[in-house]
Amino acid sequence: MNRLRKPLIAAAAIALLVTSCSDPGAGSAANDTGTPASWPAETTKLDGVNLTIWAAQNSNAVAKKVSADFQAATGAKVNILTVPDPYEQSVQTKVASGDKPDLAFWQPTASQLTAINAKQNLQPLDGAPFVDKYTAALKDSTGILDGTRYAALVTVPAVEGVWYNKEVFAKYGIAATPKNFDGMLADARKIKAQGGVPFYEMGGEKWATQWWVQVQLAEAAKQGLWDKVNNGEEKFTGPTILGAITKYKSLVDEGLFNENLTSATFVDQGKALLSGEAAMAIQVNTFFSQLQAQSSTAELNKKIGFFPISPGGNVGTVIPDQSNALIAFKTGDTKREAAARQFLSYWLGTAYPGFVKDLNTVSIQTGVETPATVPDALKANAASLGDSVGSMQVLAIVNPDLYLNLANMLAGQATPEKVASATQAQFDQLAQAIGAPGF
Repeated sequence: MNRLRKPLIAAAAIALLVTSCSDPGAGSAANDTGTPASWPAETTKLDGVNLTIWAAQNSNAVAKKVSADFQAATGAKVNILTVPDPYEQSVQTKVASGDKPDLAFWQPTASQLTAINAKQNLQPLDGAPFVDKYTAALKDSTGILDGTRYAALVTVPAVEGVWYNKEVFAKYGIAATPKNFDGMLADARKIKAQGGVPFYEMGGEKWATQWWVQVQLAEAAKQGLWDKVNNGEEKFTGPTILGAITKYKSLVDEGLFNENLTSATFVDQGKALLSGEAAMAIQVNTFFSQLQAQSSTAELNKKIGFFPISPGGNVGTVIPDQSNALIAFKTGDTKREAAARQFLSYWLGTAYPGFVKDLNTVSIQTGVETPATVPDALKANAASLGDSVGSMQVLAIVNPDLYLNLANMLAGQATPEKVASATQAQFDQLAQAIGAPGF
């Protein structure tokens, strides 16, 4: 995406917000009356019902097996449509134009539920039969806006941290994972000095650039950074956030990244880490999914590890992403709306043990064990949730396009100061659109 499209994306998000504010009760189904939605039996016959699920490039295979099994069990037809990246902005633009699916993968944070106008556009999922199956730590951790549940969590919320190649670390004499951000940089410089590539960035697809800034803000977030940003006490242009942006730029200028960082893709990043072309990548859980698709658990346990990172230690930054949860839209077709709820109930009911096994991932339900075949790195990622802190997307009232501005910086089209000022300007604009006090 070029810079010319950015105002259009922001405008789409604001249009959605304004529509919600002007007619908060608009929509279909009994959900709007305050009456809890019914939850059909998981295998109720749905012959002739067609459901559409929107997914991103990195989540379009997550529901494939569940969808096929649901079709076989109910007679419904489920079509998974891949929406181009940047996914969230593309979805917002489509919904603003009146185009809605039945279900969509969606980041279940308060800021992103606000951005999609949950009250106007989404079916409430309160009373869903799967809610009490979630582990205690996850049950009410995300997917809720203003006391109403709008998203169904299907996988462990993503944690921003460092995926690393164990063999590359051993090659360059690094015997233990770093204990803080500066320790990681010391290891990176050791790798670079011996001719290696310390970090691999996927700047060609842009969306992951923000992880580098956000992991540097972990302790500040624990101390209330985003509360201060939300009430205007702190700015993106202030020393804390601007300092993190500037640090990221200085590491790029130092040559600690792959030379093609402005054109490299998500797939390139995965291949580089798995092959040992690079030592580390700051990424979220979906990054590991592509490695699983290419390797056995034995190979991954041998090659790939994970550690959370922050300036003061090993604090992870949680960012439930769009691959972790689904939302169900109000489409005006009550039969399809009920079928969408049934699909979620089936997925997180009868199908869930098989889903966890097929995806080879960590379970989020108390009655379903994590398969023994889940790679160690994915278990380490999930274990880091305990001491983690929320990301900008979790704790800020709105979610500006920090990553697009950072991508412009990597391309030489913006300074750190311009990145910060542009992000703050959009934050102010989005905060005003939702009627946040002080904006």
